[in-house]
Amino acid sequence: MVVMGSGGHTAEMLRIVERLDGERYAPRQYVIASTDKNSVVKVLESEIHRQPDPEKQTYEIITIPRSRAVHQSYVSSIATTVLALINCVPLVLKARPELILTNGPGTCVPVCLVAFLARLLFINTKCRIVFIESFCRVRSLSLSGRILLYIVDMFVVQWPELLEKTAPTRPDVRCFGRL
Repeated sequence: MVVMGSGGHTAEMLRIVERLDGERYAPRQYVIASTDKNSVVKVLESEIHRQPDPEKQTYEIITIPRSRAVHQSYVSSIATTVLALINCVPLVLKARPELILTNGPGTCVPVCLVAFLARLLFINTKCRIVFIESFCRVRSLSLSGRILLYIVDMFVVQWPELLEKTAPTRPDVRCFGRL
């Protein structure tokens, strides 16, 4: 399950997904905010390039309500995040993903929280969550990163400066440089 964001988040995530073994990581489920039409187009273009035969489609696109819009206040985003969280419960419980891959858009928070709770309740103990902090985050974690830092299985930063700030909090954070 790949959680897409808009704009740069989508571009970064598609670069990561393109490097994954298409057979091993199939079927792929892309989770996209319902208002993000551009990411849908970009995913379709990427998947058609990856596998041009429509008979062998190994992906699906799932939309959920946006948890927080750009410039939306933190207070009002509580209600929209709860709505997104409610929509993610049946999605994650039905899909039972083995891997959730995300790079920090707000859409990832409800997906990851539901997956984490499902693991705590022994509903889906196989699911692993990998959070890759966006390449543009050099000096501080994103809001999504700060929220999910302690519940993901692997937390990746791409800049040594960010690793220095994050490592005291969570020593197993990985720094892989530019992806």
